[in-house]
Amino acid sequence: MALEHLPEDSYLTLKRESEGVYKEKGSKFLAFAFPIKDENDIREHLEQLRKNYYDARHHCYAYILGKNQDLYRANDDGEPNHSAGDPILGQIRSNGLTNVMIVVVRYFGGTKLGVSGLINAYKTAAAEAIANNEIITAILHDKVKIDFEYLNMNEVMKLIKEYDLQILEQHFDNQCQLVVEVRQKHLEEITLKISDLNRVKIHIL
Repeated sequence: MALEHLPEDSYLTLKRESEGVYKEKGSKFLAFAFPIKDENDIREHLEQLRKNYYDARHHCYAYILGKNQDLYRANDDGEPNHSAGDPILGQIRSNGLTNVMIVVVRYFGGTKLGVSGLINAYKTAAAEAIANNEIITAILHDKVKIDFEYLNMNEVMKLIKEYDLQILEQHFDNQCQLVVEVRQKHLEEITLKISDLNRVKIHIL
C-alpha cells in the first residue's frame, strides 16, 4: 500500500523477524530484520545477536521508530563512516517502514571491499532481509480506562461491541472498570459517546 493511501492512524512495518545473506570476496553479511516497539526491543535484539555471533567483526544496524519516522539511528560499528548503517537505514526508509530494526553481522573474509563495496553489501543484505519478510499495515491504538456503575453495563458493552474494542483488563462490581484498546481514529467519537452517558467516565492512559 502506498504511503499516501494509508489511513492517518496507521503505518507500514514488518510482520515478523526475518533474515538475509550476502557474500562478497569471502566476507559474509548476515542480515536480521525485526519489528520493534521501543528502544528496549533494540537493546535486547542487539545483545542477543552479539551473544550468538560473538566472533563476528561488525554488528552494524539501523532502526526507525514512530508513526512519523521521527526517531531513527544508523550505526557503522567500526566500518568506515556511512558505509554500513546508512545503507541499512536507506532500505528501511525506501520501503516506507517504521518500528523496524535491521542488524547486519559481518564476518570479514580477508579482502577489503572498499567503501562502495561495503555500501552495496550492507544495502543488499538489508534488502534481502526485508524481501524475506512481509510488509503489513499496523494500526495505532490508545489505551483507555472506563469507569462506570453496574447499572450502565449494557450501555458500555454495547459501545465495546459496536467498535469491536479489545478488553485488556476488567473488574466488575457495583463500581466497574474496563481497560480497552481504542483505534486512534475512533477515540474522539467514543469519548463523546461515553461522556453522554450518566455516571460513566473515560480516561486516556
